[in-house]
Amino acid sequence: MAADPRPLTGEPVALDLLNTRWTADGEPLDLFAGAAGLTRVEGVAVWLESAGLAGRFRADAPALVHLLTAREALARAMADPADASARALLDAVLEHGRIRVTLTAEGRGERAEFADPAWGPAWTAVRDYLELLGSAPGRIRTCASGDCALRFRDDSPDGTRLRCGTAACGDRA
Repeated sequence: MAADPRPLTGEPVALDLLNTRWTADGEPLDLFAGAAGLTRVEGVAVWLESAGLAGRFRADAPALVHLLTAREALARAMADPADASARALLDAVLEHGRIRVTLTAEGRGERAEFADPAWGPAWTAVRDYLELLGSAPGRIRTCASGDCALRFRDDSPDGTRLRCGTAACGDRA
């Protein structure tokens, strides 16, 4: 497996999906469009591994198409929360999965189910976005550096983090 070439990883799944597009030395890069010499499907495999989803979902062409749909919908919804078409697109992704409530040895549990497993990664990212909106909407940020569009969840104690934290953006502070 190729190494993840992105400058910021480890964010919640929804933000990590958005961070599959970034800029390096003024050049826009896309993990799903050949960044670091990867094929599009290899980029999906790298992202699934980085996001902790590799054991649950396959990296294939249908998953790539659905991830691109979810990524665009997430980007539009974050740019303009009032965008009804972005919300409709997010809802359309969510229509491809559901949560089954289960009973586990520890108590209540949940299991995601998909009629078509290729929708699993995209659905998981959109559901994660809803969870972020429900738990800490004011902590979802875009890097304040002018030429950086990376997204992150601000986990700083006082909630004042402005930059993604990569070496280039962090050094500007």
